[in-house]
Amino acid sequence: MLTKVFGSAVFGVEATTITVEVNIDKGIGYHLVGLPDNAVKESSYRIAASLQNNGFSMPGKKIIINMAPADLRKEGSSYDLTLAMGILVASGQIQTDEIANYIIMGELSLDGSLQPIKGALPIAIKAKEEGFKGFFLPIQNVKEAAIVSGIDVYGIESLQQVIDFFSGKGSIEPTVIDTRAEFYKTLDFPEFDFSDVKGQEGIKRCMEIAAAGGHNIILIGQPGAGKTMLAKRLPTILPPMTLREALETTKIHSVAGKLKEVGLMNQRPFRSPHHTISNVALVGGGSYPQPGEISMAHNGVLFLDELPEFKRDVLEVMRQPLEDREVTISRAKFTVTYPSSFMLVASMNPSPGGFFNDPNAPVTSSPNEMQRYLSKISVPLLDRIDIHIEVTPVPFDKLSEERKSETSAEIRQRVTKAREFQSKRFEETESVNYNAQMSSKLIREFCRLDEASLQLLKTAMERLNLSARAYDRILKVSRTIADLEESEVINASHIGEAIQYRSLDRDGWLG
Repeated sequence: MLTKVFGSAVFGVEATTITVEVNIDKGIGYHLVGLPDNAVKESSYRIAASLQNNGFSMPGKKIIINMAPADLRKEGSSYDLTLAMGILVASGQIQTDEIANYIIMGELSLDGSLQPIKGALPIAIKAKEEGFKGFFLPIQNVKEAAIVSGIDVYGIESLQQVIDFFSGKGSIEPTVIDTRAEFYKTLDFPEFDFSDVKGQEGIKRCMEIAAAGGHNIILIGQPGAGKTMLAKRLPTILPPMTLREALETTKIHSVAGKLKEVGLMNQRPFRSPHHTISNVALVGGGSYPQPGEISMAHNGVLFLDELPEFKRDVLEVMRQPLEDREVTISRAKFTVTYPSSFMLVASMNPSPGGFFNDPNAPVTSSPNEMQRYLSKISVPLLDRIDIHIEVTPVPFDKLSEERKSETSAEIRQRVTKAREFQSKRFEETESVNYNAQMSSKLIREFCRLDEASLQLLKTAMERLNLSARAYDRILKVSRTIADLEESEVINASHIGEAIQYRSLDRDGWLG
């Protein structure tokens, strides 16, 4: 008897429906075809044990299973439940005509209980697009899949529950989530707030500008000056995600299997990989490509602490994603693209010992040591960072004062208002939402300067020997400063402030 059941495969952040054809005939043997990997091939042992432990049996006949399209590689253990249900229906142990209306996915334990899968959200989106009636998946993944309305999503704990549903012996209530209520949950940052930061008013101003325009920023300063403390508080002043951004971000974390029983993500991600990270872990890839840290930080913040300690080749692979805001991973048989529109926040000491040009420094570095240390960061990479700012240690009188600083919520109000100006400005431009995403064409359109501003920028370009890319970055930052002041035009004070935030372009740095 021939039976068709349906599963799904995830490539990049998109899903493809897989038709599982199960044919049982005279003879003996178990044949699984359609480019399954080892985890799929091993499913026969898990299926046999789970069927036996639930009062069913593996047919002692010739079982042929085809996973179509046959030229698409099938990976992982999430097809166990799909194959098991196909075998039960094809062998006549379950009588149902309804099974072809559902997507069924889940990894089986030997006792028939289910383990979580990856990519539940994109699978649910694809199932809805293709008109399936419902989607059966492990209970641990049900919240992320139930974000999708217009399809019944059933969270199940065991193989027996699915058998009872299709046999008519039991019913399962679909999980329903109010996506908008989930999205508009109050933003909560219990650990971090800018009111904890004493002094550092100039640095807070920089962080506000970076958050308002989505600009990349690098903090340079002595050990203990507060670089990491400031960076960890940046997400608390970023504007709330739009519903589209929340869905994009949730989809990537779903593919990576990192949601852990969470529905829609409503807080921007903050990723802080260790400096020993590899190229593949940072940008994504592997023999079966998975999203890397830059994609996990999509619509959020990627924090690289102690930037020169990262391997140079690891940093260099970020150059193209920083410009294109997506990363494409090519393999012999397929290519996948992951979005990677993130804010890069980096920190570094000014020298190997941490104290640069400080006569009272406990540790000094020779010119050769300085050169080796700073040469780990290439000029093209620094060009892609809009704001360079020096962080100086906080004096004792500031540290000990009782006066409360401005809270993150107060700063976030100004940042959100500036982002609203930008959203309105770019409403007719696809895939551009804030100033840092502007192309050269948009910069020419929205960053027009008067004569005084042009002269100031020309002088800075000549004295600092800035590149054309640095010129664009200064214009983008000045546009954000004007937005924070609710100014339609960019004036000389905006340009002057933006030029100040190019510390590493000055003499004495990287020279």
